[in-house]
Amino acid sequence: MSILIRGGTLLCPEGPVRADLRIASGKIVQLAPRLPAGDCQVLDATGKLVFPGFIDTHTHFEMNAGLPNETADNWATGTLAALAGGTTCVLDFAEPERGCSLASALETWHGRASGRASCHYGFHMTLKDWDPRIRAELRDMFLAGVSSFKLYLAYDNLRVTDGAALEMVEAVGALGGVVGCHCENGDLVAAGIRARTAAGQLTPAAHPLSRPAAVEAEAVSRWLAIGEQAGYPVNVVHLSTARGLELIRAARARGQAVYAETCPQYLVLDESRYRLPGFESAKFVLSPPLRAPADCAALWTALASDEIDTVGTDHCSFDFAGVKELGREDFSKIPNGIPGVEHRPALMYSAGVAAGRITAHQLMQALSERPAKLFGLYPRKGTVQVGSDADLVIADPAGTWTITAAAQHQNVDYTPYEGMEVTGRVDTVLLSGEIAVEDGRVIAPHRGQFVHRGPAAFWR
Repeated sequence: MSILIRGGTLLCPEGPVRADLRIASGKIVQLAPRLPAGDCQVLDATGKLVFPGFIDTHTHFEMNAGLPNETADNWATGTLAALAGGTTCVLDFAEPERGCSLASALETWHGRASGRASCHYGFHMTLKDWDPRIRAELRDMFLAGVSSFKLYLAYDNLRVTDGAALEMVEAVGALGGVVGCHCENGDLVAAGIRARTAAGQLTPAAHPLSRPAAVEAEAVSRWLAIGEQAGYPVNVVHLSTARGLELIRAARARGQAVYAETCPQYLVLDESRYRLPGFESAKFVLSPPLRAPADCAALWTALASDEIDTVGTDHCSFDFAGVKELGREDFSKIPNGIPGVEHRPALMYSAGVAAGRITAHQLMQALSERPAKLFGLYPRKGTVQVGSDADLVIADPAGTWTITAAAQHQNVDYTPYEGMEVTGRVDTVLLSGEIAVEDGRVIAPHRGQFVHRGPAAFWR
């Protein structure tokens, strides 16, 4: 049976449109001001917003598998939480072991996700090694539907040299893909940790002091220089500072194609969370760390002016009890990361649209349209138009509720947004034309499929 969504405001590419929408065989087949119901199941969306399914550009499920600091969310729990919040597709990071092939990582991540995912999914591929063997695998990755990659300028077990980074961008760019980068200067981070430890500063309050804004800014500057020399677009992931933003603006002013992602935590939380009593601040240890309110304000301004392209979560959920607590005596041993995949759409609607900072159309662009374009999914996904997949979110813009760990689907023992009252609630989610979330409840889990992605559709 086909489905008719009646009376809603559709967030279409050209802007909000009051219209009906018909779905058949998993696709959007008709849009018009008033469509006959026929034998369709009718969903009344009067007074509600109809978005293309939201895409989370940045998740880490089932990370550190088998280790004491394993993430709380695996592919089953993480994607269920994503779907409940309105995210119909996640892009996670497949990470090969040092010395191993990209194909081995892809096989491992397929094995973890297949049959367990409740929303659709794809993989970025992390690049650690760089040699003729890895270079030769890049084309195979594209043929396998993986067209985006990531490298690190921090962490000894992950980071690559500037020379290797340059060749990676050149090789991926020539195939039509894009490389994102974790922009922190690894040597400066290590020096900052040593300095705080030597001074006896071992609480979570030392975490942001060990990796200040300059650490991000230096790495952003270097990453932009690498992209400029390579002559291909590059992506800055989880941008957290005004200083990094200023560097991106300057590069764009010179004509360089640069894309930028930020995360809800850098928009709605700030560094005051590192001054909580006891060990509570450990819940907010992530990298890059939370920043000053002025940084939050600068990022909101950039999002409102369409200078920030995507908003992912960097969802990396570690339980507080027994895992974050590994760093009670030394902040540098606190596993870095926070949960957020479930609450991103609500946080962004409430703090963005309902607060008057951005429009609903801009929210759609940052959470759906531009992620689909940058990561080779558009127009199959990320848009409300005839022919596109019927991954859709029906949201009540007036619905109010309170985020709590007790009510979340995320399999972690806390949420950094505990007690936050939000406006905007997901009522219904359709995945490939079938109702997967109804009245806020997941009714059809484990139907997520791997999405084969093509080249990026660059617009800058």
